[in-house]
Amino acid sequence: MAIVHKASLLAIIGCLCLCGAAIAARELNHDLPTMVARHESWMAQYGRMYKDAAEKAQRFEVFKANVAFIEAFNAAGDNKFWLGVNQFADITNDEFRTTKTNKGYKANPVRVRSTGFRYENVSFDALPATVDWRAKGAVTPVKDQGQCGCCWAFSAVAATEGIVKLKTGTLVSLAEQELVDCDVHGEDQGCEGGLMDDAFKFIIKNGGLTKESSYPYTASDGKCKSGSNSAATITGYEDVPANNEADLMKVVANQPVSVAVDGGDMTFQFYSGGVMTGSCGTDLDHGIAAIGYGKTSDGTSYWLMKNSWGASWGEDGYLRMEKDIADKKGMCGLAMEPSYPTK
Repeated sequence: MAIVHKASLLAIIGCLCLCGAAIAARELNHDLPTMVARHESWMAQYGRMYKDAAEKAQRFEVFKANVAFIEAFNAAGDNKFWLGVNQFADITNDEFRTTKTNKGYKANPVRVRSTGFRYENVSFDALPATVDWRAKGAVTPVKDQGQCGCCWAFSAVAATEGIVKLKTGTLVSLAEQELVDCDVHGEDQGCEGGLMDDAFKFIIKNGGLTKESSYPYTASDGKCKSGSNSAATITGYEDVPANNEADLMKVVANQPVSVAVDGGDMTFQFYSGGVMTGSCGTDLDHGIAAIGYGKTSDGTSYWLMKNSWGASWGEDGYLRMEKDIADKKGMCGLAMEPSYPTK
């Protein structure tokens, strides 16, 4: 995950305020043995190992504070979503923001629009009330980028997999690793971040992408491997008009879309389910894919997003974010820079 701003100098934006959590954590100290056991169980679940006792003790304190924050948030009972103790539970939010786990999209403040917007004249009356491209077989299983800041590649690939399925009838899992290794002569820089639009440009110029099974993901920068790139192709890409959720809805009703968001706060870090609502930043640092939209039984409209942090995060790897909010930039900036491939 990660996004970058295009200026005279490009800088990759890192994708805690644990004061309240730390205070709350003190309330858990009376049951220290239980917390120790819980940490051990969590370590086993996620295969976490530490280099020595000192590091383990340090990570335990972070884990304890994060658990306190999560439980306090959930206990408040006034949110439309909830948090969970996931794979990021032993790192602080500062670490989460600055490590490769949450760094990989290069935001573009002077974005030059691509040619055309083919959905401009689509009638809202013709749009379905709900869309879920998983139900139409246009979404591959959730993937995991690991400790490589290449969310941009996973976002672009998800959108490409979707349009290829819709145009050819075949769903092909494509190789993010090919983008990581080979798309390195422009804005995109593998695990150090990139742009979905530039990934689309590469796929076009490259004559397509290879199947994931032929070019497996390694979660690291590697040497570009030559070979067949004909597993799936696209002919172009377009940008959704900025800060316009209505136009974004037109596109998502017709195909999966690459979306950039600010994925750095603690509620994003520990999101477990429900519709994410409330205040959120707009410093774009993470690429995901919009694969649908809908409305809950209480009337809350949401976007359905595919993430690339594995199926243990969120709703089996997916996220619902509030739709049509007052801020034109959208929840966490999701309406600022969406784009999609064409075929």
